[in-house]
Amino acid sequence: MIRIGTRGSALAVFQARSVQKGLLDLGMEAELVVIHTSGDKHQSGPIINLGAVGVFTKEIQRALLEERIDLAVHSMKDLPTESVPGLAVAAVPPREDERDCLILRRGESIDSLAPGAVIGSGSLRRRCQLLNRFGDRYRIEDIRGNVETRLKRLDAGDYDAVVLAVAGLTRLGFGQRICRDLILDPGEFLPAVGQGALAVEARLGDAAFEAAALLNDPCQYARAMAERAFLAALKGGCIAPIGAYSQCREDRLTLRGRVLSLDGTQSFEAVETACAREAQDLGTRLAHRLLEEGASELIGEWTRLRTGKR
Repeated sequence: MIRIGTRGSALAVFQARSVQKGLLDLGMEAELVVIHTSGDKHQSGPIINLGAVGVFTKEIQRALLEERIDLAVHSMKDLPTESVPGLAVAAVPPREDERDCLILRRGESIDSLAPGAVIGSGSLRRRCQLLNRFGDRYRIEDIRGNVETRLKRLDAGDYDAVVLAVAGLTRLGFGQRICRDLILDPGEFLPAVGQGALAVEARLGDAAFEAAALLNDPCQYARAMAERAFLAALKGGCIAPIGAYSQCREDRLTLRGRVLSLDGTQSFEAVETACAREAQDLGTRLAHRLLEEGASELIGEWTRLRTGKR
């Protein structure tokens, strides 16, 4: 029996069940083990206030190291880029839609929002890109909780709009809330690193690692590794205002990356292309290019905020 560790949220369980189904279809027995993480236990206030990286993953990784589970299923965007000795990503299954979208309480276009309308976002990356695009036209306020909770707060009038991932809405059955005209172009509004992708993590050399590897999509694995290498080289952390959008066509991998200032007024952006087998080098090269062009100052701004240093 392969024990699959997952967070307890509805979305996390849905994602873990997709991996479980993949293993069952291959003739393997698998069960889910729910593990509560720090990010799940503290649902109030901005996520940045939780302080540490891995708030949604470290307890699950600990269970994996202690052999209480055999596989861990993470949202790739929540998985820290720092590797844990003895563990590795065994598979990246086919990726869901990586785009973000606006959900409006009323109206069918962003132009229907009046100046001063309140847009909810729990992501610093989304907040900074909204500020970069719209300036002070709207009020961007923090929102926490699962997808259903955020939609309920929108419907209750706490917000005029919220920004959510298409993948989460689709996986949880809220696809009817998505207006095609309000899906944000990933080339203009860059997703989070790994958004829409799953990471199946396992102990190196373990039989479960080999089993999970059968679920791997090589193209999606290359995309995820390029994006993660980009984020790792920037040393910004998975909560930073950093976006990435990759595309894989045949053996060619294209990666666009963006680093924003905390007030959204500045941004650095570039695109690089390479062979898919050079995914990690591609991500690192793109990050170094942006750092050399001036993004290092913005990363320093973010780091000082995160660490409390001036």
